[in-house]
Amino acid sequence: MLHVPWSGEVHAMSSMPPVPHQIQMATFGAGCFWGVESAFSRVPGVTGTTVGYMGGTQDNPTYHDACTGSTGHAEVVQVTFDPLKVSYEQLLDVFWNIHDPTTPDRQGVDIGSQYRSAIFYHNPEQKIAAERSRDQVNQSGIFLRPIITEITPATVFWRAEDYHQRYHEKHGGSGCGIHNSPEIS
Repeated sequence: MLHVPWSGEVHAMSSMPPVPHQIQMATFGAGCFWGVESAFSRVPGVTGTTVGYMGGTQDNPTYHDACTGSTGHAEVVQVTFDPLKVSYEQLLDVFWNIHDPTTPDRQGVDIGSQYRSAIFYHNPEQKIAAERSRDQVNQSGIFLRPIITEITPATVFWRAEDYHQRYHEKHGGSGCGIHNSPEIS
């Protein structure tokens, strides 16, 4: 016989364990990865950051390889985050505010395709959120030029050499920086 709860009956499944949430991953290219990593590592809910290379054609590129521009890789930061503490949309807000997404292959004095503005999405929901966020920022008029950020599927992530990991933390914030304001002309 099928039991159908009536409107006044409390139906609880206390024997079921809570559904665990998953730590998620996001990957961003916004210029020199040292400053980008530093910015994301300070966001509450971010559980880890790793700098590396993505979007190119050479297997296991080195920093020197990526800096030649011939491998097609972007300098990226792979961010792990707890979606119960910080949303992907909030990470996108950080992304738009730490660099100029309107300049092709350039961030400040850093020039080359490895410094391009890029979002590498890990699932269809991230793609939709990234496109929606880009369109909203474009329409807001914050930037004087249109956003040219590439939004593409995540490919193989190649971890950068150890001396690049947590660079600002190890070197007191010296080295390439990030923009603190989106009002870039």
